[in-house]
This record gives sequence, structure tokens and C-alpha cells, in this order.
Amino acid sequence: MLSSIKSAIHFDKKNLDNKTLLQLYKSMLKPRLIEEKMLILLRQGKVSKWFSGIGQEAISVGVTMALNPDEFILPMHRNLGVFTTREIPLQRLFSQWQGKANGFTKGRDRSFHFGTQEYNIVGMISHLGPQLGVADGIALASNLKNKNQVTAVFTGEGGTSEGDFHEALNVAAVWQLPVIFCIENNGYGLSTPTSEQYFCKDLADRGKGYGIDSFILDGNNILEVYGKMLKLAESVRKRPRPILIEFKTFRMRGHEEASGTKYVPSDLIKEWEAKDPINNYRNYLLNLGVLSTEQDNQFQTEIKSEIDAALKAAGAEEEIIADASVELNDVYAPYDYQHIEPKSSGEDIRFIDAISQGLRQSMQRHKDLVIMGQDIAEYGGAFKITEGFVAEFGKERVRNTPICESAIVEAAMGLSIAGMKAIVEMQFADFVSSGFNPIVNYLAKSHYRWNENADVVIRMPCGAGVAAGPFHSQTNEAWFTKTPGLKVVYPAFPYDAKGLLATAINDPNSVLFFEHKALYRSIRQEVPAEYFTIPFGQAALLKEGKDITIITYGAAVHWALDTLANNEDIDADLIDLRTLQPLDTDAIFKSVKKTGRAIILQEDSMFGGIASDLSAMIMEHCFEYLDAPVKRVASMETPIPFINQLEDQYLAKGKFETELRAVLNY
Repeated sequence: MLSSIKSAIHFDKKNLDNKTLLQLYKSMLKPRLIEEKMLILLRQGKVSKWFSGIGQEAISVGVTMALNPDEFILPMHRNLGVFTTREIPLQRLFSQWQGKANGFTKGRDRSFHFGTQEYNIVGMISHLGPQLGVADGIALASNLKNKNQVTAVFTGEGGTSEGDFHEALNVAAVWQLPVIFCIENNGYGLSTPTSEQYFCKDLADRGKGYGIDSFILDGNNILEVYGKMLKLAESVRKRPRPILIEFKTFRMRGHEEASGTKYVPSDLIKEWEAKDPINNYRNYLLNLGVLSTEQDNQFQTEIKSEIDAALKAAGAEEEIIADASVELNDVYAPYDYQHIEPKSSGEDIRFIDAISQGLRQSMQRHKDLVIMGQDIAEYGGAFKITEGFVAEFGKERVRNTPICESAIVEAAMGLSIAGMKAIVEMQFADFVSSGFNPIVNYLAKSHYRWNENADVVIRMPCGAGVAAGPFHSQTNEAWFTKTPGLKVVYPAFPYDAKGLLATAINDPNSVLFFEHKALYRSIRQEVPAEYFTIPFGQAALLKEGKDITIITYGAAVHWALDTLANNEDIDADLIDLRTLQPLDTDAIFKSVKKTGRAIILQEDSMFGGIASDLSAMIMEHCFEYLDAPVKRVASMETPIPFINQLEDQYLAKGKFETELRAVLNY
């Protein structure tokens, strides 16, 4: 006997068979029943936090079922249906939520802040926006490899206010990337209503500004979501391009359970309760005769039994035992360094030529390596380092980018997730601040969080001495040496620049590669013409002496060399650090224990710089060997001025000799 219960949603099954209709229902029912169980566990204190997607299941399930299993999805808080539809074992999900080792983050991150290559899912971070640009990178890899795959990425209506959203849409449009941007518009960003989030009528309208096709779908209608996504995904596979979809929906619980829903008018909640995606679809299937009450009860019993069994199994798993060595070893992806020794003495070239030569040889060596940056293609970059690269490697691999550092760093991460390598050129190191978030919160933390390496090198033309002023002269290495998960390289000579750059590109971890602009055309050295590598974490002892240890890096190495050349009576060890993370502490401590005195020279301003940490380390490990206080010499505590006389006054170079003499005479 058919049911006569009316549905508040108009469903049209079109040509879908009964098996698919039931699969859609079961796929929505599963996350709903899991969530109902999670709310009980939350009240019992067995899970710490929960972001409910009750009322939004049709979007997660419809999108996921429309995509192929080997296509990437980048979900958010409320997309449990993505994980269950991809058939991740429930025990692993419960282990994740309870902080067990069987989860995906080894207890290091919570809820849906994880990814898994096994199921082609890339989870969010709390900053929301970066995943949109990461989706661009995954989609770019699909285009470059001719894989004809779609990438789907989720955001909420609140997340569309972030700059990452606009940058990602613009990049996807310019590069015609096969990304489906899915906006779940549930009416509130935590408690802030849409009227205070954006002024346009519909978020889908934003697609017009980027030349992107956009659609508005009823996010509570599983057949509309699934049917439209099937067509769009197939269309995008055939003709790669981005598409923007706004799903109108509502969340029936708070942003997270602790926040509640008191800020939502009660009549609005009742209106959306009547549009529940599961209840309405169940009634539709009952009326259609595709589902019976007995079948429905059986589905629920089976799913609840699966949930209970998975919970029991996860609960029986051992609690994580804190082990410092395990934590430290997982910050960086393992890297089996391969040393390649040069066979010739080479030719006398400039620092800038060494960088260019190293890039070219790495591009030849790694066919999956892509360079991205502003004006780097036909123009050859602001410093002409990539001049001629387009002719040799093509515009697919040497890519001009829009002026959007954040999205490009994120796209580089996406390329890495898709198994490729990426180099991002910051036109000036100063501009990295516009891409700071994805570097320190996404690239740096991905391996530690879910075992995903970030195979990205960010080139950083930096430094003063060229009268470029406050926004083109910073040496901002200390921003990144503080962040576990990043490696920081800062060569002072052409030979080191070429060899260390090759190593940086080979390394599967993220590397900030600093290139001092004042050295580009002023410093020359014999450099082997062939490809070679230099290991990270090995400082260079440029001069040997017994009276004092000078520790420095970058352009300051040459200041120290000039000072010693002008003071031949000073017998010093001169250490060029070359890499700041990892740091060669053994070389530092060995020298200081020998000389008994140490002075650290940096171009950056004093407070919070590398010199401060080095000084503290020396005091902790070499105190009994010291004959004088450790001295730090740095530039002024001001922004970097433009005019030469002010810049000269700012730089540490002018006061180094005096401070060096003071330590020697102590």
C-alpha cells in the first residue's frame, strides 16, 4: 500500500532507477544517524566538540555520489556525508573523533581537519579559505596530466567573504580549471546572518564577475543536487572550466553544539524543519512505492548496528601515549637526501646566474615541476631569472599568475597533493605577507596533521642595499624559522645558491629559499655547469681563527668578510650558516668552545631575529667556555628607509667592526 504523506519538497526522479533512489536515501540516512549518536556522546563527554550537518546531508551526498571515486573532494565541518559516502570505515572515523591512533591525525587534530589520499579527500583547516586555492592546484594537475577529472570544494556563505574565495575563483577562471565550487548557504556564519555577510541577492551572482557559470540549487533536494551535479561533472570533464554552485539550505543545530541556536527566529527553524532533506525524501520514496516502512526500519537497524559496532571497536583501542620522538619525527616528511658531487670546477658566474641555472636544470630533471609567479613567463621575472624558460618548458610549466599570493601558494599545495612539485616565486620577499596564512598554517602543518607532504619551494628575493624602501627590502626569514614544518635556506654565494636550490626542489617538504637581491649581480664565483646538490643543515666555515667566532648568513657574510679583510689582526672563525632551518648547531658550538667568544651578525632588525635564538643557544650550551658575553649585531628597529644615507644608517653593516672590537677587548 502506497503512503499518502505529502512532501514539502518537489522531487523529480527523471530517469534514475530504484536502486539509485534507494542508495541516495541510505547515503543520507547514515550520516544523520551517526550525528544523532554523536550528540548523545557529546552530552556524555565522550567527544570534545561537534559541528553538526543535520539538515544539509543532501548536499554532501549528492555531490559525492556524482563524482568518481578517484576525483578529489575538499569538504568542511558539515560534510560528514562526504566521508561516509566515500565509504571510510566508521571505526576509523570514530577513532579520529576520539583522538585515537587509528584515526587520520594520530590525535593531533580534531573532527574533519584531516585528509586521506586513500579516499581522495582533503580536509579543511579552521581558516576555511585556503582549501579553495588548494582545489585549484589539484585541478591544475588534472589539466597538466590530461586526466579529465573534476575537483569539488566546499565552503560556507561566511567563507565567501574571505579573500581566498575571490582569489581562488579568479585563478580558476583565468586558467580554466575543472573545479566545482560548492557554497553551502545555510543562512548563518556562526550567528551572523547572511544580511550581514554580503550585499548581493545571491552568492551565485559572484560567478558573473569572474566569467564563471553559476547555479542556484535547492540544497535540501537530493535529486536536484545529484542530478545537476552528474551533468555538470560530466560537462567539466569534457570541457575543463570552473563552475560555482550555491546550495540553499539550513543547519538545524548550532555552528557547533556549544553555541546553540537562540539567535535564530523560531518561525525560521520551523520553516526549515518542514524542508528536512531526509524526512521529505523518505516520504517521497514511500509514496512512490520504492521504499517500504519495513525496508526503512531495516536500513536504520543495519546502520545503527554498524555504528554501535564501530564505536565499540574504536572505544577498545588503546589511548595514545605521548612520545616526544614520534611527534618530532612527524613534523617533516622523510627525505632521503641524494648527494650529487660536481665533476668540474665550472665557470665564473653571478649569483643570479647560479639561481637561473639551478632552476633550469631542476626543470629538466623533474618533468612534473611547475614554476608559478608574477611576470615570470615571457617577461622572465622581475629580475630576469626565468628569462627563456617559456621557450624551453612552455607556459603550462612556467606560469604567469594573477596578483594573488595566497591562492598561488595554495595552488602549489594542491599540485603537491596531486603528486607534482611546485616553485612559487614571490616577486619580492615582502609580498609573502599576502600569502602568509597558507604557508604557516597549511604547508607547514600538513605532514604533521595527516601525513601529507608539501612539496613546495617558495623563492624569496629579499634584502636591503638597493634603495628599494620599506616594501621591497625586508629580510623576513624570522617569520618562518619560528614555524615547525618549514625549512629555511639563505645562501650567500653562487655555488651554494645553485646546490642548495637543487636540494630544496628535491626535498618533499616546504622550503623558503631566500635570495638576497643585492648579491644577484654583485657576487661572482666559479660554479660547476652541471647539476649538483648540497645538504641542508651544514654550515660553511669560511675562515679559521682562534680569537672569536663570527656567525652570520646572507649578505651579512660579505660584510663580515670585508671587515676581516680590513682588520688582518683579527683571527676569527667565520661561519656562514647557509640554512637556518635545519641549523648546524654542532658547527656553532664546536667553534665557540674553541674561541671562547661569539658575535652574531644579521641584516634583520634585532628583536625576535635569528641572532637572539643563536645567542640563547650558545649561552645554554657553551656558557662555561665563554670569555665574554655573546654579542648580537643587527639593523635598526625601524622599517627599512629608502634614501641611501638612511638605509646605510639602518643596516648593521656600519657598526659591525666597532662591536667586533668590543667583544675582542672585553
